[in-house]
Amino acid sequence: MMLATSPTATRDSDECRDAGPSAVDPLRQPDWDSLLAAHPQSSIFHGLGWARVLHDTYGHKPLYFARFHGKQLTGLLPVMEVSSPLTGRRGVSLPFTDACSPLTADGSDTQSFYQTALACGRCRRWKYLECRGSAQSWQGSSPSLAFYGHLIDLQLGPDLLYKGLDGAFRRAVRKAQEAGLRVEFSTGPESMATFYRLHCLTRRRHGLPPQPFRFFANIQRHVLAPGQGFVATARLEKKALAAAVFLYQGRQALYKFGASDYAAQQLRPSNLMMWLAIKQCGDMGLATLNLGRTSLSNEGLRRFKLALGATEHNVQYAKYDFSTQRFVTDTDRAEGGFNRLFACLPLPMLRLAGAVLYPHLS
Repeated sequence: MMLATSPTATRDSDECRDAGPSAVDPLRQPDWDSLLAAHPQSSIFHGLGWARVLHDTYGHKPLYFARFHGKQLTGLLPVMEVSSPLTGRRGVSLPFTDACSPLTADGSDTQSFYQTALACGRCRRWKYLECRGSAQSWQGSSPSLAFYGHLIDLQLGPDLLYKGLDGAFRRAVRKAQEAGLRVEFSTGPESMATFYRLHCLTRRRHGLPPQPFRFFANIQRHVLAPGQGFVATARLEKKALAAAVFLYQGRQALYKFGASDYAAQQLRPSNLMMWLAIKQCGDMGLATLNLGRTSLSNEGLRRFKLALGATEHNVQYAKYDFSTQRFVTDTDRAEGGFNRLFACLPLPMLRLAGAVLYPHLS
């Protein structure tokens, strides 16, 4: 079966034609982000920078199913083809992404995008098609995974946002300020290197390997440097105690990664860093701050996000298995017996494990 194409369609999509949206490659369209401007719900994950990060880091192939009216982008389901000799070929919307719902003009016409993606998946012999944050809009689907999502309304203004913080969280902010901590915001490679050092320590504490440094270097290059994000770093004098990566597209901000030095937790650097980053996003005129996904079993992280005054919602993934021709359930692998093994590894070996494993994951 074949997919309809446009002048911007990828060469491989010419092998798969049918009526419906076109499979396009945003990497070939430098004005891609301007096309997203008509969609206020578009996030950093729909944008060109994130596509470049995934392609440059892991070689994933963009097959973004899009519909145009003239030169206007009226609908989009972004998919990356992930191909690995160990884990097979599949379509994911999108790898290493918290949630990436399809974009349509009125929010209702989504089925043609899923059908077009399924047709392409059959043609290209995918094992499965996974769409993240799309289970509610994919007709006939059932959730494969579920998470908590949390959103902060930045338009409340700094005073109401601060009052919305949990009382204990406000006390932690004051404690950090009284201890002399300060928070800086930067888009440079040095700040990303500082974050990555703390990130590796945090991942080992959780018994998980970090993604390779080139992933974060590409985020700095393709997202932060063009002005679509920053690293917030909490310091005591010159020592970095906590850091986080924030990304944004249009008026939608996202808290993507956070890390800290556990030995300094009594100074509450993460609390001060998060509050000042929220304020920074509001001062920049951003409308919302998405705090990313949270595993249903991670009650500690859930409480932390709720203490920021966030509203909670459900995030559901859907996964269609081509061999069984049905939707399947999956397992949240945030925790398992492997955690104890990774927690014991020296940092160089842990980083090596991440560099070996992540090209085969999504």
